[in-house]
Amino acid sequence: MSRDRATGERGPVGEALAQLGVRAADYAWATDRQLRCLLRRSHPPTGTGDRAPVVLLPGIYETWEFLGPVATALARAGHPVHAVPGLGYNARPVPESADVVVAHLERTGLTGVVLVAHSKGGLIGKRVMLSRANDRVLGMVAIATPFAGSRWARYMLSPALRSFDPRDPVLLALAGELLVNERITTVYPRFDPHIPETGRLPGARNVELPLSGHFRPLGHRLLVETVAHEVARLEAEHAVP
Repeated sequence: MSRDRATGERGPVGEALAQLGVRAADYAWATDRQLRCLLRRSHPPTGTGDRAPVVLLPGIYETWEFLGPVATALARAGHPVHAVPGLGYNARPVPESADVVVAHLERTGLTGVVLVAHSKGGLIGKRVMLSRANDRVLGMVAIATPFAGSRWARYMLSPALRSFDPRDPVLLALAGELLVNERITTVYPRFDPHIPETGRLPGARNVELPLSGHFRPLGHRLLVETVAHEVARLEAEHAVP
């Protein structure tokens, strides 16, 4: 029986099937985004207003297109939206990727920016905020970022994915840096099959949404609106008068 008749809650079998359904829908959404990246080489939508610039930091093996729904909403709100072409499919170690982002900010002269990141992108963003480029960044909205790592990482074949092991030295070093956390908003789903630990970050503004998945929530209206709201809040609170 998949549900307890007295409580209406799922039993173990029902819960397992539900989680399998979440994973299937999640991977279907991610596959669709990857196909979009392969079939059309495009650029983020550019806002025409004078709001804070936004720099997109996608997750591992992702391009900015995974953040496409968020980028579109931010551009419509008047934020110039930027990708970092040098990240490619974002397979480098976090420190190297952060160096690429820092160089991009300095080369383009971007300042007063809000970083909007997904998954690994949030780790890169925090590293950027701890670098010499810190004064160029107002804050960051990190979506489903494994700040505490993921217990599944140690079982991955790819060294790049194993770097999300909670015992990884880079993760531990980032976790020990608390100063910039107050300028970070984390947004994460209630159930993330890739990050059971959730994307919570001590000292940050943590927003849990009643959603499921690691990729699919990126296209959900509630997440998009939440990210846009948090970008506006960071802009208002941390912009230089």
